Amino acid sequence: MIRSLAAAKTSPGKCLTSQASGPPKRPLNGYMRFVMQQKPAVVQQNPEIKPVDIIRRIAQQWRVLSPEQKKPFQEAMQRDMQKFKLDLQKYQSQLTPAQLQQQAVERKQRMSKRKAIRKKRELTSLGKPKRPRSAFNIFMSEHFEEARGTTTPAKMKSLMDDWRSLFSNQKQVYMQLAEDDKIRYKNEMKSWEDHMLEIGREDLLRDQTLTSQRRSAARIAAAAAKKKTKATKAKPAKKTAATPKSKAASREVKSSSAKTVRKGSTKKV
Repeated sequence: MIRSLAAAKTSPGKCLTSQASGPPKRPLNGYMRFVMQQKPAVVQQNPEIKPVDIIRRIAQQWRVLSPEQKKPFQEAMQRDMQKFKLDLQKYQSQLTPAQLQQQAVERKQRMSKRKAIRKKRELTSLGKPKRPRSAFNIFMSEHFEEARGTTTPAKMKSLMDDWRSLFSNQKQVYMQLAEDDKIRYKNEMKSWEDHMLEIGREDLLRDQTLTSQRRSAARIAAAAAKKKTKATKAKPAKKTAATPKSKAASREVKSSSAKTVRKGSTKKV
């Protein structure tokens, strides 16, 4: 059950827009304020469900709210956003040029990290095949539970020691499995990239695939041009069809030549 929205006039506004040290914190939007308000009640009513299911339930509650019910949360965000902008200006006015430059670098790094995370999620949702595992990774996955150590780093260290102590013929089993996994990855990636081309997502193809495609397209174009050139050379020249006028002119020339020959013969006699 949704908590009384009368509390929205106070609780949605309870969002820190500044910190004791460091830049002011950007205020939460209306939806996140609603989540923070409803989460304790939903957790108390459903202690057995997973955190992700709790968020889904609250999101469903938010979707069925009317614009008038959402308004207090959004107005609280706008009030805090105005305060945030003033605090940010005040904070930045106290920074040195070097500190401002450092902030710009850190902001760029955060944006790059977020972009990489979004791209990874997108590739996962599009069903991109998992990369092939190495021989050691296969060995580690098989023996991780039984490995010595109580922490993950300790287990990793003991597995690395065990791997180094294996004989060549023992490692060969895992090396063969790794080779099989490479073949699996190659075949699955080809099918996946073909599908990406079909749906117009050429931007997700690997550079090596794009280079190979360009080379193939260039070879096909070159072969087609070569074939066309050979066909042009092998094709005989077309004879120009004689027009009626040209035929008549030819007959006149022949008749005139014949008369000249006869006259010449008569003179000789």
